[in-house]
Amino acid sequence: MNYQKLDASLAMALNDVSNQQEANLVVFIHTKAIPNAEAIAVLQSMGVSNISSDSDVFTATLSPNAISQLSEQPWVQYIKLSQKLRSVKK
Repeated sequence: MNYQKLDASLAMALNDVSNQQEANLVVFIHTKAIPNAEAIAVLQSMGVSNISSDSDVFTATLSPNAISQLSEQPWVQYIKLSQKLRSVKK
């Protein structure tokens, strides 16, 4: 796993996961450029959907193993854990 491509909250969340195969982490995958056909195939094989040919940011629910594999891809810039938003009351 290339920890340099993970944000701090994702790295901490990975330490708390007991099942490395279970897809339970919602992440944003930022690529260095718009992915080519090979990169799109890799993303699709990991369950990433809604891949468009003009985007370089993708959302997916992945397992720690899938995150590890993606972090090793040269075309992945970084992977960030999605944070749950809370409403702001005025």
